[in-house]
Amino acid sequence: MFNGQPLPFFQPLIDTATGRIAGYEALARLRDEQGQIVSAGPLFTDPGVDPDDLLDLDRTIRRMALEAFRDNPDGFISINISPLWVSRLEPGKPLPSLQLLEEIGLPPEQVVFEITELQGDLQELKEAVRRYREAGIRIAIDDFGAGYSMLDRVLALEPDILKLDIQLFRQAASGNGNSGDFVKALALMAEKSGCWIIAEGVETEQELHFALECGARYVQGHLFARPAENFLPPDAVKAEFSRMRDDYAAGKLAERAKLMELRNSLSVLFGDLRKWLAKGGKPTDLPSPKSYPWLLRCFLCDAHGTQISPNYEWTNNSWKADPRYLDHNWSWRPYFYQILAEAGQDSRVILSNRYRDATTNQYCITSGLFIDNSRHLLLVDIDTALI
Repeated sequence: MFNGQPLPFFQPLIDTATGRIAGYEALARLRDEQGQIVSAGPLFTDPGVDPDDLLDLDRTIRRMALEAFRDNPDGFISINISPLWVSRLEPGKPLPSLQLLEEIGLPPEQVVFEITELQGDLQELKEAVRRYREAGIRIAIDDFGAGYSMLDRVLALEPDILKLDIQLFRQAASGNGNSGDFVKALALMAEKSGCWIIAEGVETEQELHFALECGARYVQGHLFARPAENFLPPDAVKAEFSRMRDDYAAGKLAERAKLMELRNSLSVLFGDLRKWLAKGGKPTDLPSPKSYPWLLRCFLCDAHGTQISPNYEWTNNSWKADPRYLDHNWSWRPYFYQILAEAGQDSRVILSNRYRDATTNQYCITSGLFIDNSRHLLLVDIDTALI
């Protein structure tokens, strides 16, 4: 039928909390007459291949994978399920995959069905997912984030696990472009909906660090183990994973230390700004920005978030006043809620989360300090690329 003998390969999924192998994803492979192993994945997207032949191949490899995993003492196995196969099910008839599990004797609780795409009839897919879940099988969605128009279908299926789209994940982990915040937002949405995140295709420690920053519960990729015909001991990568996780934690602590340095510098800056206001608030009397290279601008608001001073920005070696934002109210901005919530704490320097500044298109954070018994709010915008 195909050029090679079908067989499953297995790639481990690492539990980020323990460093142990928590489960495996089963992957379709073909072994040719020379013993070479090739992926069968391209066959499933080739329009020239007979769908009936593909279904036979899929079920053959699925059975082999489940039988091989049956004697595994613990953990789970993730099996790819195409909605195209679901659409061919007869209504009211037993589901072949559930029958296969019963025949093999593998507990459904050890199985994850990974929906590889979100095409086809949504109601049929929802019904199949409901029956899988009732049997005890967990549901994962692959390539989460790749098709933004599919978000409604993801939400409708209420999966247990979401696998980040590998291309989007790698682009975000590289630090190039603006995809990092987008992927983190997707991961946060998944967390809030009760889903676990899997980051696949992890090949470098930088990618692992980004996966941990996204809150990934499981990671898989060549950094830990390549797909293989056999299973590994549960602790096979634990020591190395623990080292890399410790390196990540050390990096975050270093970032925290830099943040404390920034807070200390801000305390000095706000002290200078309060003296500047006490002297009348003339632009020519503003403190020199040489000690604060990350400073984008400063301005003053009332306690309700309405701007009562111009923006003061360092331009061409002098402070310039930009009055365009006078009387604008910023209390609706997410970062401003964070700062306004601290009203009454005159002595505390407050930092917002990172965001994209609408004026300069730069990533920045805003710091604020209430003064005058919380009647006024001093604000500075900080270029995150320079801290």
